[in-house]
This record gives sequence, structure tokens and C-alpha cells, in this order.
Amino acid sequence: MPTPPEGRTRLSSRVREITVGAAQLGPIARHDTRAEVVERLMALLQQGSDQGCDLVVYPELALTTFFPRWWITDTDELNSFYETEMPSPEVKPLFDEAARLGVGFCLGYAELTPDGHRYNTYLLVDGDGAEVAKFRKVHIPGHEDHEPERPFQHLERAYFEPSPQTFGTWTAFGGEIGLALCNDRRWSETYRVMALADVELILIGYNTPIHYFPDPSQDVLAGFHSRLVMQAGAYQNGTFVVGVAKGGVEEGVEGLAESCIIAPSGEVLAQATTDGDELVVATCNLDWCAAYKNTLYDFSRYRRPEMYAAIAEPMAQRKNQTTAEAAPTNGETSGHQGGMP
Repeated sequence: MPTPPEGRTRLSSRVREITVGAAQLGPIARHDTRAEVVERLMALLQQGSDQGCDLVVYPELALTTFFPRWWITDTDELNSFYETEMPSPEVKPLFDEAARLGVGFCLGYAELTPDGHRYNTYLLVDGDGAEVAKFRKVHIPGHEDHEPERPFQHLERAYFEPSPQTFGTWTAFGGEIGLALCNDRRWSETYRVMALADVELILIGYNTPIHYFPDPSQDVLAGFHSRLVMQAGAYQNGTFVVGVAKGGVEEGVEGLAESCIIAPSGEVLAQATTDGDELVVATCNLDWCAAYKNTLYDFSRYRRPEMYAAIAEPMAQRKNQTTAEAAPTNGETSGHQGGMP
């Protein structure tokens, strides 16, 4: 294992602290190359090393612009946004730099498998530059077909398959680490499944446009809703949560920033103050999780799983409702379906 830079303290069994950097990205243009983006990622990784980070967490789809905003019919063009190997030659310098610095990272990207499957993927890498875990997004939002009346598309359901596997946890960085992506953060089951495996730190990358076409009344609440679900997920499951955005105006679409690190108490420990490239750092004492897991949220003592069977049952699809029926709105209304990213 490479020697950590001077002044760094390795995680040990005696001190269950991990210093995490939420590496928020600003916009990535459609014409930006992988090499240009990787340079930005490496700059944030170096900042993380300088600030004593053990782990630097990047957003969802961190290597390209958010391409599901376009209806793309040319297969070669569509494939250009996916990675067929990881690390690819363009991304390998990031792995090499991580190993040199002794800092782990988590990276979101579009994955095209050898047998033709397309996933929205999150990769956890340790301080040696070796893969620890690969997660594929479970809750795929958006729509499947071209909807030209939208100001921009959200075609994740056309370009990605949902993961065939559930949420997992991995022992790494001195604790139990869980992974999720974007829309996964909005579902309480995401956190609970990992909490049942004693998760202590959940990493979540996201790309969230502020304008939500199916119900624009929610636009002003984008930041509130994002923090709400992550803070509730942290508190109700006794875990740290790290939410990392790609924000700012990207190809004409304003994306939510507000990357943050949340404690098991539900409190925000640190939050981004810009919508560009920014590193948000906090030291997480993983033993804090036990203060909630062993008291209010002692699952073995207080849960009543026999009462929750309906949660795991499929639900009949509801008829479409316009936003005018669902909530008071001053903006446009639409009957279109589309999960919030």
C-alpha cells in the first residue's frame, strides 16, 4: 500500500473515524472530453488528500454531461456516453492518482456491459486504486419515449435498465458502506434495506434538474425535498449519508447543487455553497451510528416486520392525475408520468 502523504492518519481499528469529501461537480458540456473531466476529478481528489480525506465521493454520471436530457437515435452517439471497461484508458489516471495519494473514491458512470446491458453505475474504489464494490441504480425515473413537448427530456428509462440486484453493503474504510444513486434517495426502502445490514455510511450521487415537468409546483422545493429524504433516511436508520451533486446550468438545464454530508442525527454537518466544482468535507465518527441503532431505532427490539407485508407487494398502477388535481400550482399542468430524478 502506498505511504499516505505526510500528516495523514490511516484508519485503524482503534479510531472509527473516516474523513469524507463530497466532490460536487459543476456542469459538464456535451463536447467535453473524458480527459478534461478526469482532470477536474483529479483536482478534487488532490484537494481531498490535502484536507485529510480517506474517501472522495463523486456524483452520478460524473464522466459526461447528463445525456438522458436528449432523444438520441444514433446508436454510436448513444454508446459514446457509456463506459465498456473501468478503468478505461481515459479514466485510469484517476485510479493511479488515488493509489498514489492513498485516497479512495466513489465514481458514477454509464456502464455498457459486454452482453449489451446498460446500467447507471456507482463504483467504490479503495486507497490502493482497487475496486471494492459496484452498485447499479435500482429506481429508474423519467420516461421511456420521446416527449417533444418537454423543454428537455428525462430518458433514463430508455437508456438504463434497473439493477437486477438489491441494495448491499460492503466492509471498507473501517465501516459498513452502502451505495445508491439519485432517485434511489427518494425511497425509504433504500435506506432501510441497507440499515438491516448495519450500514454506517451511505454514498449517494445525483443529477437533479430543478424544473420538474410533470409538476412544476415542486421546482421551488427541489433543494428542500432532496435534503428531506436524505436527512430522514440518515436519522431513521442511524447512518451517515453523503449526497453529491452535479449542479449548475448544464446545456441550458439548471441542476440542483447543495451537496451535503449528514449525520445519523439527521443534522447536516457540511453543505456546498456554490453550484460548481467544490469539495465539502466532514469527519464522520462511525460509532455515532450506534447511538441511534441501539436506542430509538433498535430494529431487533422495536420493528414489527409482520405488519409490513404490504410494503413488498406490487401496487396497481394509478390513473394519471394532472398536477391541478394533485396540488395547487401556479405554473403549467401536465398528465405526463415521470419519476423525480
